[in-house]
Amino acid sequence: MLTDWAYLICVPLQRLALRLFADWKVNGVENVPPMGPLIIIANHQSNLDPPLLSASVPRRVYFLAKSGLFMGHAVTWFLNSYGAYPVRREGGDIRAYRWIISQLRAGKPVVLFPEGTRSRYGMSKAKPGIAQIALQSQASILPIGIVGTHRLGTWMRVFNPTGKITVNIGQVFSLPPIEGRPSKELLESISDMIMERVAMQVPDDIRGVYGRGVYGKDKAV
Repeated sequence: MLTDWAYLICVPLQRLALRLFADWKVNGVENVPPMGPLIIIANHQSNLDPPLLSASVPRRVYFLAKSGLFMGHAVTWFLNSYGAYPVRREGGDIRAYRWIISQLRAGKPVVLFPEGTRSRYGMSKAKPGIAQIALQSQASILPIGIVGTHRLGTWMRVFNPTGKITVNIGQVFSLPPIEGRPSKELLESISDMIMERVAMQVPDDIRGVYGRGVYGKDKAV
């Protein structure tokens, strides 16, 4: 389809570049459900993380991108075709929230970075919105740990045979439904639990605030 051209062209090229010019490894591909709504949760080290996940996950994924990137018709078309939707970082963005829910209800995988911004040297605390999305959609959750992209400032630095990038895909899980409106404290607790599953997929030294959590003593995949 014309609307998918950017994704169909770019993702194979990204995979080729990663195979040729980086030490790229993906573990746990078998954990990705082949169909159905899916919330993909990952730590966020670099601007390269969204395209890295597009190349690493064997499904067509969708994700949010900061609204400032959507400049002009051509760039906006490209980003939309690639699977991105604009989000405002200042305060809650109800349109972006509704877009996420609509994609999940359509059975699509959506990538979310609950930290809200890049945390290059250790995971930071998740925003509680991820728990709200998971509870409302009741979609399965797939935790992914990204290791190594914090060393890459631009795509040009991927062209380095010593650049090691690892994507660890954990076991899918889901949340039980909760009756009534969850409290802020409950949402924060659920968000931390979700991120602890992500922390299981990365080495101790980049688990950040989740290094001392329930799962903090486990080794990375």
